[in-house]
Amino acid sequence: MEFGFTEKENTLRKELREFIAKELPPGWVGEGGVNEEYGTDKGWEAAKIMAKKLAARKWLTIAWPEEYGGLSASHMEHVIYREEVAYHSVPGTDMGVGGVNWIGPTLMMFGTEEQKNRHLPKIAAGETFWCTAYSEPEVGSDMASMKCRAVRKDNEYVINGQKVWISGGHRADWCWIGVRTDPNVPKHRGITLLLVNMKTPGITVKPLLNMANSYANSEVFFDDAHVPVENRIGEENQGWRYIITALDFERTAGIDLTARAHRMADELVKYCKQAKRNGRPLSEDPVIRNRLADLLVECEVGRLMCYRIAWMEDRSQVPNYESSTAKTLGAELGQKISNFGLNIMGLYGQLEHSHSAPIKGMLHEAYLYTRGDTIAGGTSEINRNVIAMRGLGLPRG
Repeated sequence: MEFGFTEKENTLRKELREFIAKELPPGWVGEGGVNEEYGTDKGWEAAKIMAKKLAARKWLTIAWPEEYGGLSASHMEHVIYREEVAYHSVPGTDMGVGGVNWIGPTLMMFGTEEQKNRHLPKIAAGETFWCTAYSEPEVGSDMASMKCRAVRKDNEYVINGQKVWISGGHRADWCWIGVRTDPNVPKHRGITLLLVNMKTPGITVKPLLNMANSYANSEVFFDDAHVPVENRIGEENQGWRYIITALDFERTAGIDLTARAHRMADELVKYCKQAKRNGRPLSEDPVIRNRLADLLVECEVGRLMCYRIAWMEDRSQVPNYESSTAKTLGAELGQKISNFGLNIMGLYGQLEHSHSAPIKGMLHEAYLYTRGDTIAGGTSEINRNVIAMRGLGLPRG
């Protein structure tokens, strides 16, 4: 049996590469997804511009139904699109954090017609950016323990509490937030999902400086912030169901992580062919050659995992543990490649904004920001639990 892409899929990849080559500045390598797009003013401006250009071709929401501003593309076409834009570090592809990839799709499933008509066209047009607010100071992987409180008063919810590590929170127009509406029932049953305008009085956003020296994440404080009941997704106290659905969409990020890792590996191969040690290119060192080969093999394995997931989805199969597998591999692969790259670059690898920085500082930046890849979207530990229980059938605990 011969595995390959259809003519339509190959054409899409070709068109994407031509578009990217034309629209991105020469030599663009990006600084790493969210870290660049929302952590620096330059990256933020680039994200807003590119989102509009992608929207004009309906690529921004390529997998969405045409009625909501997409192209009704197949899952495989969607994966090809995400692979290309991630590999080339194209900014502005998710309309904040989740706008395209999980907020929009979940809204289509559980939102009211008024909510869909209000929000989906603006996301598809590249106009409104979103953030996702689940995490709290004492709430990480045990997300159902969230305490940020929302009390219903007539036709409003009044929110008080704090969220933290909200990626792009200081740039977002809207927030997709889980809140505690009933503290007297089992924790999974007292959560409600709301859509919150970030300009609502009572909301204070404080950007957080990360170790990559950018403000990609924020603390968000709610002090008697009033949100209309009409902004609630689905039923009150049933938010856990909708959040889990959104997380399933989010964990398809394996292709983004793998593509970014693959770009780093390719750039590292070029570097090793040019850089010399004792008068010989690093690429001639058998230890380095073998390690690079291993990393490139892992990149290819990650790609094939993601292609298989798309193949399953196009056949109406649910890739539950498969998505967790691809996400975990991609997240850890980025850490492996950046760590290995810095080890062979030595002190030069620590340079950032200098003409002497190898690969324009890409690996140094990645070494810092990929620390969060094994946490965001479900930690590697949580994803391994999913793989163990849903994939291997192992018992809980």
